[in-house]
Amino acid sequence: MTDTLGFGMGGKTVLITGATGAIGQAVAKGFAGAGANVAVVDLEQGRCSEFAAQLGSNHRGFGCDLTNTKSLGSLVENIEQTLGPIDILVNIAGIIIRADDIFSVSEQDFDKQMAINLKAPFFLTQAVAKHMVDAGRKGAIINYSSQGWMSGGFGGSVIYNAGKGGITTMTRGLARSWAEHDIRVNAVAPGLVETPMLGLDRMNGQQMDKMVESIPMKRLGAPDDHVGATLFLASDMASYVTGATINVSGGFLMY
Repeated sequence: MTDTLGFGMGGKTVLITGATGAIGQAVAKGFAGAGANVAVVDLEQGRCSEFAAQLGSNHRGFGCDLTNTKSLGSLVENIEQTLGPIDILVNIAGIIIRADDIFSVSEQDFDKQMAINLKAPFFLTQAVAKHMVDAGRKGAIINYSSQGWMSGGFGGSVIYNAGKGGITTMTRGLARSWAEHDIRVNAVAPGLVETPMLGLDRMNGQQMDKMVESIPMKRLGAPDDHVGATLFLASDMASYVTGATINVSGGFLMY
């Protein structure tokens, strides 16, 4: 451990997917503030470049459709040529397609959610870790799960949560597989976070009050609430932590 008080991110390169979303932006700002070089990865190149410029001159935007798994190798190579070898990967990108009930879930909805929420993180992680192993370089990978990996969700959200369950299981398997290479793989599991994905626009005041009441800390999570856990897992301060899922839910989920 080189920095006992800080995160020791100076000069490291971090790839963040979903980096123009609410939690992605908060996490990217956290890494940038800690001195890392941030590869802002999301679907639209324009938004990626604009946000990267807001972070500062040491950061770059990379537009990519992560469901096009054949392009992920080129994405990794492009980032490493531009910013240097990737030290940290943070898989945040995800979608939820809400349905009225389980019977309303279509095969198309199922496939689309699994493609971005589970398949894409696996193959991007595979591509990044291959570079790390070939170079004999240690690394840290943080996958974003959800409290739903354990609760299972309900109704039409079951498929989203099934994918997050897959993320948690995959995190453990990759951690065990790559521990000998000093590549640590961990996960962050958000709870009910005040972002567009939560679907607050679909709720009335009574429903919102009931949801907040279900959280022991009596408030919704904020994107910034996830920065500390993510940077910790990425840092040498967590050098003996792998295969773990950190629950960031205000007590909504306890295990």
